[in-house]
Amino acid sequence: MTKKWFQIGLVGIFTLSVALRFWGLGRFNTLVFDEVYYAKFGNNYLNHVPFFDGHPPLGKYMIAAGIWLSSHVPFWQDPVKNGLTGSLLSPWNYRWINALSGSFIPLIISGIAYQISYRRSFALLSGLFTACDGIFLVESRYALINIYIVLFGLLGQWFFLLALASPKQRRSVYLIVAGIAFGASVSTKWNGLFFLLGIYLIWIIGWIWQLLIQATPQTTDVIDDLSASSTNNSSITSINYWQSNDQNLSSLQKLTEINIWQIFLFLGIIPLAVYSLVWIPHLQLDTRYGFIEVHKEILAFHERLGGNTAKVHPYCAAWYKWPLITRPMAYYYQTAQSITDPLPVLGPPLPSGTGKIIYDVHAMGNPFLWWFGVAAIVFLIWMLVLEFVIPWVKQKRFSVPARPSVDTWIALYLVLNYATNLVPWMKVTRCAFIYHYMTAVVFAFLAIAWLVDQCLHSYYRELRAVGVTISFLILAAFMFWMPIYLGLPLSSFDYKMRIWFSSWI
Repeated sequence: MTKKWFQIGLVGIFTLSVALRFWGLGRFNTLVFDEVYYAKFGNNYLNHVPFFDGHPPLGKYMIAAGIWLSSHVPFWQDPVKNGLTGSLLSPWNYRWINALSGSFIPLIISGIAYQISYRRSFALLSGLFTACDGIFLVESRYALINIYIVLFGLLGQWFFLLALASPKQRRSVYLIVAGIAFGASVSTKWNGLFFLLGIYLIWIIGWIWQLLIQATPQTTDVIDDLSASSTNNSSITSINYWQSNDQNLSSLQKLTEINIWQIFLFLGIIPLAVYSLVWIPHLQLDTRYGFIEVHKEILAFHERLGGNTAKVHPYCAAWYKWPLITRPMAYYYQTAQSITDPLPVLGPPLPSGTGKIIYDVHAMGNPFLWWFGVAAIVFLIWMLVLEFVIPWVKQKRFSVPARPSVDTWIALYLVLNYATNLVPWMKVTRCAFIYHYMTAVVFAFLAIAWLVDQCLHSYYRELRAVGVTISFLILAAFMFWMPIYLGLPLSSFDYKMRIWFSSWI
């Protein structure tokens, strides 16, 4: 693929993302789901109204910035308004900045895919699959804050990878931006820290790998044999497919060019400084708590949320329910007699069976994308087991390849970051929701894009057919479930046709 077509593809993905997020953005002139908190909180900053929230303030700052900017643009005023935030605002006022911000996530995913592989086809597939996910679309279309955890966390990882790929004299600039982005992610919600932890772990593995190689005496023949074995085990295509790309296969191969002092300064001190500075405007507004006290209050708030059962909240879902989408969430549900009837701003839906038209906004991932993504992560884990564990058992000694293939680095990076963003939730006993999986599932998107790209470039017709089939199913599923992502009017029959399991309601 030429650079020109790669750029055209990225522009197309971004255009698709923007169109989906902005089309009909003001359809529901009300507060949807947690907009009852975050849209109000964002407006509170502009009106100097003190308040307490159970999360750091950056996400609400972003919403406040969107409200302020849209209110000062003379040609961008929606006549449909409501006063639910404490001021007379249109839904566009408090939603547009999320829609714009969320549109960049597929591009950042593409950037990460390119840096870890230098494969343009892999990068485009990653961005396209991400643009075709439901929960990211829904979260971007409303004044919620989860989108900013992912946006800033991925941005931090991308700039870290760019730093690895850059000449040493320019590396510090990228690391500074990465540190700021990681700090911003944690300043939205605390679980944004997992993105930074993933970088710490992959960096540590890079250094351990190098130290093990240096400590293990190996002849040239053994090293070559191990490298060849690594490539054979970790790729489902021909070896020559990767060998044609020269030695510069992945930014991750340069991990050991980052020393511990750079990690401490750029990915330690800077994120901490950003997190601390972000709190200043909030603490100046709400003087009831100091910096330490407000963190104690936040921790107590989460401890009070109770157990992870339907008795606490009907949409509580433990971590193991997220990957298989066994309990998605309805963010908005209303019924009407006809498509021309106005929807109520507030109030319960019509009684069951009364309404002929259903408006439902479902925070649910693209089922085939999520299911295939989990399968791809499992495949990568199996690939790593074949590369390290099986030879260890057979040879009765542990050894590492001196020149691991790009597939090995991709597998390590994706599996490690996926696990880092999911495993901590296994110990959480408070009520959790499917949107907490957003920080992990992006790495499953990358995993299935990698697997599809490998299939599409295979010499075997059957594998190419598998890649085409998976891609088609993901795109078709996105189109099929799009009405409940965008809240389009559906008949009862069309709605029930999209609710495959009773647990989805």
